[in-house]
Formats: sequence, C-alpha cells, structure tokens
Amino acid sequence: MLIIRSEQKDILRKKARRDFEAEMLIHLRKFAPALFNVAGEEQMLKATQLGIKRAGDHGLTYRGPVRLYIELMLLFGSYFDTDPQYAWATEILNARSSGLQMHRADILYERTLLYQQEVAGPNKIYTIEAYKRIAIRAQQPVEINSGDLASTMLHEIKQLYPQKASYIGDAAVEALILEGVKEARTRRFSNVRSIGMIIILMFSFGHGCTDDPLYPWIGRTLKDEAIADPDTRASRLERKALTWLDRVVTYFEKEAQA
Repeated sequence: MLIIRSEQKDILRKKARRDFEAEMLIHLRKFAPALFNVAGEEQMLKATQLGIKRAGDHGLTYRGPVRLYIELMLLFGSYFDTDPQYAWATEILNARSSGLQMHRADILYERTLLYQQEVAGPNKIYTIEAYKRIAIRAQQPVEINSGDLASTMLHEIKQLYPQKASYIGDAAVEALILEGVKEARTRRFSNVRSIGMIIILMFSFGHGCTDDPLYPWIGRTLKDEAIADPDTRASRLERKALTWLDRVVTYFEKEAQA
C-alpha cells in the first residue's frame, strides 16, 4: 500500500536521515517483501540512500514525499524518474511551479493509483499474467530479424503485457527499445536474443535495471569477469531472470489468495 505521511519534516539533516533510513528499511520489508528478500537489507539501504538523493534532486525533502518516492522506486525501478515508461511521473516531478512538494506528492500518489488500476489490475492480475507470458516466451526459439528488431520487439511487448504497452503508448515503448539496444551493445551482446532479453528486463524492472541496487543480480551477472563470452553471460542472466520471475509470480498468487 502506498502511504503519504503528512509530517513536513526535512530529512536532510544527518541524524534525521539516519533515523529515516532505519525506518524505511522496516517499512520496505513489509511494503515489498519478495523484492526485499531477494535484494537483501544492504541493497535496500543503498536503494533508500539513492532514493533520498534523487528525491532531493526533485525538491522533495519532507518525510512523506521522500517515502513515496522510494516506494515508487520499488514499484517502477530506481530510475523511474527518467524512464520513458513513466513520463507522467517525470512530468509531475519536474513541475515545481505547480505547487509545494506535498502538493506534487499528492498528485504523484493519485496518478500512481490510476496506473496500478489500469496496468497492474485487481490483485496485480495483469502483472502476474504478463510475467507468466514472459517466462513462457523465454523458453521458445526467438525468430527476430536483426534488421527489424525495433518493430518486432514492439509487437512482442504488446503481446506480453498489453495493458502496460497500451497505457504508456508506442512512443514510450519505442524509446525504451532504443535504450535497450544501446545498453546491449555496451555489454557487447551480438545476438538478437541477448538484445531482446535486455529490452524485456528494462521493460519489466525499469530502464536502469542493469545498475539498480534493487536488482543486484542483474549488475553482478553482467559484470561477471569469470564469464568471458558476452552472450554466455546473457544466457546466465536470462536463467536468473526466469528464476526471479517464478518466485515473484508465486508470491503474488499467494498474496492474491490470502
């Protein structure tokens, strides 16, 4: 559940910040237990510290708005504020002239609830179904022409998660695909399956997932020097992603039945 606290207390002072970090770790363990257990407390602390900084860059310094910002990181990825998938959030965060930070936080909260309703669905059913489709698709042969990668991936994403693709629009998906191709090339991935896998990871976990403290297994695998061949490294990452998806789907289904 997203919560905005009303206290207008600036958390940038050193002691207040330490107290807030400890409070957030307790809260995040309850807010996203599946993600917390996989990432671990150390990574969650790093994510909290990153969230405090990035929220501050947007002029959010009170406890309630910063807490909301960190919650959105867990929902959309640590770099959601620059992610083309969440242009609505970027617009709200950058609209400082629209009012005080509590007002912007309220708007961000309401828009997030609308997004969850339209994209995640009741009891996250749309998300669960999408993750299942991604897992099934990952076990099938990939038939993508490298010269037609962008349009093929756009079609794939629409099939895998139609609610999200429809909500964010073709332009946002296409921008994400371009980012994914660029990221894959920096990792020296040469085959279309590896490139497509990076794009799907970014679509699922945020465009900054390859360097996100919430998903340390992605960054560690990509930087694993024990695996010399880049595409072998990509295959390892794909297996880990499928394991993660399976655990998350299982958790979501149990949560829905509770």
